[in-house]
Amino acid sequence: MHNKFTCYSHGKLLLTAEYLVLDGAKALAIPCAYGQFFKAKPIDEHVLRWKSLTFEGDCWFEQEFVFEKKTIIPTKKHTSTEQKEITQRLQQLVGSLMELNLGFFSAETGFQIETLLEFPKNWGLGSSSTLLYCLAKWTNTNPYQLLAKSFGGSGYDIACAGHNKPLLFQLKDQEPLVETVSFKPSFRKQLFFVHLNKKMNSRKAIQHYKQQDLSKKATWVEEASLLTAAIVNSKSVEEFEQLITQHEKFIGAILNASPIKEQLFNNYPRALKSLGGWGGDFILATGGEEEKKYFRERNYQTIIDYKKMVL
Repeated sequence: MHNKFTCYSHGKLLLTAEYLVLDGAKALAIPCAYGQFFKAKPIDEHVLRWKSLTFEGDCWFEQEFVFEKKTIIPTKKHTSTEQKEITQRLQQLVGSLMELNLGFFSAETGFQIETLLEFPKNWGLGSSSTLLYCLAKWTNTNPYQLLAKSFGGSGYDIACAGHNKPLLFQLKDQEPLVETVSFKPSFRKQLFFVHLNKKMNSRKAIQHYKQQDLSKKATWVEEASLLTAAIVNSKSVEEFEQLITQHEKFIGAILNASPIKEQLFNNYPRALKSLGGWGGDFILATGGEEEKKYFRERNYQTIIDYKKMVL
């Protein structure tokens, strides 16, 4: 008989080497102070009952699945596109899990699962990666194998889920290398995150990136790793600003895209940096109260201090 199981995993932000982390660049990744709680307990029926709660405790997704060979079938018909997509993602995730660890679900017991996100879903801090990490822990499965079989990606988000310190993440021969680092810049009071509040399509940028030739990629990977090291070791806010601006121009040239500052905030007096997929959720900004006012005046209301966001 399986026992009750609880897990907590951290959200993530990718500070450097976006896109290039997929090809072996060393990236600076930050586990967040916001994460996801996961609880599983055995029940007598051979079903999987799923309930997902928001950080305010409201239920935002509920479904029951029956077990089939190497997959789960939903019993509830959802009408909203979002609910259908979540159902499909869970089928994909649990299906991959069953292929890797079929024995875990083979008993006649079923399970009741409850998850609670500490951040709004649209923040992009990793509602999928935090869940995947906890599912892997619960079933004693390698989380990177589960990622490869289900959603794919570099795995930096999975590394963040299980760590509580900033880390350097690198893929070496497709194997993740994770090294925790002390990244507590003396100027962190001058760093904050701004949520852009829109999902931009970064698929085109990824496609464009993937079409680049490999000989260029080797040089880019090396340059990105050097920039990561310099950013980790930066001693002053001026040096940090210069480096993140350089990083934005570097990635912009690869993607044939304008950095976020040029796109949306060209009169912002300090430095800005995209995080993760370009046009994604949060950006990193340097500045103080005056600079935060700049964003509020332009109706960007979700502004989070570095020390509040980062563990």
